[in-house]
Amino acid sequence: MSVLRIAPRSRPVEAVVRPPGSKSLTNRALVVASLARGGVSKLWDPLEAEDTQVMRRALRAFGVMIDDVDDPWLVLGTGGELSLPSTVVDVGASGTTARFLTALSALVPGRVALDGTRRMRERPIAELADALTSLGAAVNTNGGFPPVEVEGTVRGGRVVVDAARSSQFLSALLMIGPMLPEGLEVIPRGKVVSRPYVVSTIEVMEAFGAQVEQRGDGWWVRPGGYLNASYEIEADASAAVYPLVAAALVGGVVAVDGIPEGSTQADLAALEVLTAMGCTVHHSGNRILLQAPSGRLQPVDVDMGDAPDAVLALAVACLFADGESRMRNVGNLRLKETDRLAALENELRRIGGRARVEGDDLVVGPGRLTGARVETYDDHRIAMSFALAGLVVDGIEISDPGCVAKTWPGFFDMLEKL
Repeated sequence: MSVLRIAPRSRPVEAVVRPPGSKSLTNRALVVASLARGGVSKLWDPLEAEDTQVMRRALRAFGVMIDDVDDPWLVLGTGGELSLPSTVVDVGASGTTARFLTALSALVPGRVALDGTRRMRERPIAELADALTSLGAAVNTNGGFPPVEVEGTVRGGRVVVDAARSSQFLSALLMIGPMLPEGLEVIPRGKVVSRPYVVSTIEVMEAFGAQVEQRGDGWWVRPGGYLNASYEIEADASAAVYPLVAAALVGGVVAVDGIPEGSTQADLAALEVLTAMGCTVHHSGNRILLQAPSGRLQPVDVDMGDAPDAVLALAVACLFADGESRMRNVGNLRLKETDRLAALENELRRIGGRARVEGDDLVVGPGRLTGARVETYDDHRIAMSFALAGLVVDGIEISDPGCVAKTWPGFFDMLEKL
């Protein structure tokens, strides 16, 4: 296994960074454009990374034609006339691909099988399977986990879904709604984790002509399908957190381009957290500008239930705060590419920080930080987050740095250029 040693920075940051396209928006746009009628859709500034490669490969198994040689990507819409895959659809380690295409499979006459990596077989899908079953599909899982088999098309109606463990269950159902002859009313049961991602899903759907209405705590999706469109994908707010935290730790100023004011990307919640820690943050036009504080970062007590992906980099930032910080309602991190709560607790302690998990909260405090080889658990966000600590602490080494290719293949090049 390869190891990368991070070189500490001796000077403040002064840089402009354009993160890659949003993974969440790219994969949503790929699904919706695949279902559109009217010809070719253009996806501008998409993310080229492992997660979106998995989605494109899987959609091609359903007969979707995608030209991804240049920017923009061209997607020839099927109008919902999808092919029955001839083999098991490989969803790799991509949660969006697994959940979205499980729902998509309920549009295809015949039996569709989906499977992924060993970790994917530990990530829940029972709630989505139950929802599709209530709509008339026959769905089999391995005890509520992949592999998944879906057989039988659904017509629509009303469905109740538990999205307490993943908002992707909601998003998956919403995206097939316009293709159902009876439309689809989607009602969440109880708390919805990472709710801003559902808002982003609806925005992508509407950009391709779907009609979605809020009804109480749920949504009504009108039948009628999607239309081809030209869609510009924002830079990834989850990725933007890393250069922003880098500047907060090292000092100086960083500008992040490509995310418009009014963006609904969930991890923009990190801007409020960094402001509370003492940074000065401005969001104007398509640029976010962060000025590091002149003194130490301040500890925070924040609810991160709607933006769990941002927690990892912010947890590293909390190692350098003037006191103990608490990030609340982040139990969902246990269900990601690895058990991120356990991984954060282990690796924050490995480099000398104080960390403990209390229920669904993560508590982080400063300590006597030291160089160490950080285990990354084949998780891109663990690798990227602890690389930030290496900008300040000498001797930080990242195991398996190549895992960042899942969402940001050029991450370490960006970090070197800061």
